[in-house]
Order: sequence, then C-alpha cells, then structure tokens
Amino acid sequence: MVMGISAIMNMVNMPAVIFAVVIGTIIGLALKFGNLINKGAGLMEKGLSKITPSKQTGLAHDEFYAQLLTVIVLFCASGTGIYGSLESGMTGDASILISKSILDFFTAMIFSCSLGYIVSMIAIPHLSFSPPLCECWFHSSSNNKAMIGDFKACGGFLMIATGFRIMKLRQFPTADMIPAMILVMPISWAWVNWVVPLIS
Repeated sequence: MVMGISAIMNMVNMPAVIFAVVIGTIIGLALKFGNLINKGAGLMEKGLSKITPSKQTGLAHDEFYAQLLTVIVLFCASGTGIYGSLESGMTGDASILISKSILDFFTAMIFSCSLGYIVSMIAIPHLSFSPPLCECWFHSSSNNKAMIGDFKACGGFLMIATGFRIMKLRQFPTADMIPAMILVMPISWAWVNWVVPLIS
C-alpha cells in the first residue's frame, strides 16, 4: 500500500486517472476479467496438484486446493506484478518488480510450510505467461511524462486495492481493475489534448 501511495504521487491529470480506473473496472467486471484469471489459475492448479498430492501435505483436500489457488493468483496474476512489469517496460524502472520479488520470496516460504515444494513449481506457469511479457508491448510507448505519471498513479490505485485485499479489510475486485492500466494512457492523452483546451 505504501508503494501504491508513492506511485499515486506521480499523478498529473487526476480526472483522467479516476476516469480510467472507473471505466476500466466497469469493463473488467462486464468481461468478468477476474473470473478468467481464476479459471486460468484453476487449470494451473490441476496440473501442479498432480505433482504433489494433497495427502502428502497434511492438509484437507479442499483446503490444499484453496491455498494453492490463492498462491497461483497471488504470484502470477497480481495487480502489483502486472503494474510493475508495465512500468519496467515503459520507463526502465524495475523497482516495483524487485520489491514484489522480495515480498514474494518470503510469502513463498510461508506458504511452503503448509503446501510443500509445489510452491516452487509455480515458477513454471509464471514464466509461461507472466506479466513481464507485457514489457515488450509498451517498451516503445510515448515518453510523455504526464502520461507516464498518470500510468504510475493508476497502478498505485491497484496496489492499494491489492493491499486492502491482502489485509482482508475490503475485497476490491483488483483483477477486474486491470483493464484500467490499458486505458489510462490514451485517456490521459485525450484529456490533455482534447478536454483541457475546451475547458480553458
């Protein structure tokens, strides 16, 4: 959440960022983006669970699968990972990804106490379609500082929402908010070039 607050401080065009978050979340909910991510995680869980059956971990069958699904979504499809990858590709700043890797390292140690070595196998699906692949999509994006600042701020909102989910204070639909990351830069550009001239 502190990383999210730090990212929001880069915001240049607040109305554009808020509009992107709202519209992106609406699109994500309409497309059931979060459900698609959960289904993908469920498929990975079926494959990974064959490597380490739940009976070897001492957990009940349902509890084992629930924990494994949580770990897969947390490591492979978190808002922090996707935002960090996009920021790294656009700006060359990998600080978010490095911070996430430190957090994930200790989180993996905690979950491995109950799930066993299967936690280390999550690296396989992670490398298959992990968010860092997004870097190449945005590597040649505009160098407009205002747009990049708004992009970082949008990612900051997702990181704060993710923090609330992890603390179980509020279950924001962080997976459904991911489309906002795609919309924020064109909306920021349109705001600066179309809306601001009309207002002023």
